[in-house]
Amino acid sequence: MGTVALAVTDGMLHFELSVAYEVFGSAPAAVAGPWYDVAVCGSDAVRVGRFRVEPDGGLDRLRRADTVIVPALADVDEAPPADLVDAVRAAHEAGARVASLCTGAFVLAAAGLLDGKRATTHWAHTEALADRYPRVEVDPDVLYVDNGSVLTSAGKAAAMDLCLHLVRLDHGSSIANVVARRLVVPPHRAGGQAQFVTTPVPARTGHPLSALLPWVMERLDEPLTVEDLARRAGMSPRNLGRQFRAVTGTTPLQWLLTQRIRHAQELLENSDDTVDAIAAATGMGTATTLRRHFNRTVGVPPDTYRRTFRAGAGAGTRPGTGIGTA
Repeated sequence: MGTVALAVTDGMLHFELSVAYEVFGSAPAAVAGPWYDVAVCGSDAVRVGRFRVEPDGGLDRLRRADTVIVPALADVDEAPPADLVDAVRAAHEAGARVASLCTGAFVLAAAGLLDGKRATTHWAHTEALADRYPRVEVDPDVLYVDNGSVLTSAGKAAAMDLCLHLVRLDHGSSIANVVARRLVVPPHRAGGQAQFVTTPVPARTGHPLSALLPWVMERLDEPLTVEDLARRAGMSPRNLGRQFRAVTGTTPLQWLLTQRIRHAQELLENSDDTVDAIAAATGMGTATTLRRHFNRTVGVPPDTYRRTFRAGAGAGTRPGTGIGTA
């Protein structure tokens, strides 16, 4: 999968840098083939929060990376360092996939990589990003945005979502889920999910949805409705909708559709089941219904996804499917 270069400079935040290093720096046992070669790149030793980081090499190494990750800047009121901006721009021009975490989006915007594109950053700084870079279409309400070779994430935990999304693009859903389990985080939150929700993800007990969500995940092959979910949870459909919106940032039906699509991706990656069989196993009913929803959500038909994923996995290159774009 090539090199992942973490671009660092003084004044970055340690959380997002640590997240990226943790996701890309350690290969899970389930990966039989090559994993990422991670390099920390900076002009010199840098101060990251309370920590001093010694880079593996200079910013010129970004040009030779397959993926460049730009962690968060602590002070968005200051212009990003010119050498960092120039190095990130040069890396993208050389063909690198460039992703920013949290306020790292200000570096990508300064490099001109976000002009005419959708992008996001931490919700507290979306107005500043939009005001400073009017050619950027800033979306304050999503976890991350995938524009193909340029990706941006919202703040803090959303950095993990974007990093897992990149692993999913490169290695498939099953391996991304293995990484998520190792890190004890949710295996997938869609990029279009809201940044801010009023209630945390439900614990195992004590929340109205804590028993419902696992129950649904075990029955994705069934034609569940909102009424079915509400009846199981012991509440009205309207109250169920409020609870789902607070916890997941989306509606019960959209959440259910996302789980069905993710399950279909895993079956396409790991089985030889026909599209009709996968449609039945994911509760889509017919291959036509599965193809329609899969194409709209993932960006390619199920058959193309299977061929591309398997060809990419066999060649050791990432499938260019645009999976999970926000």
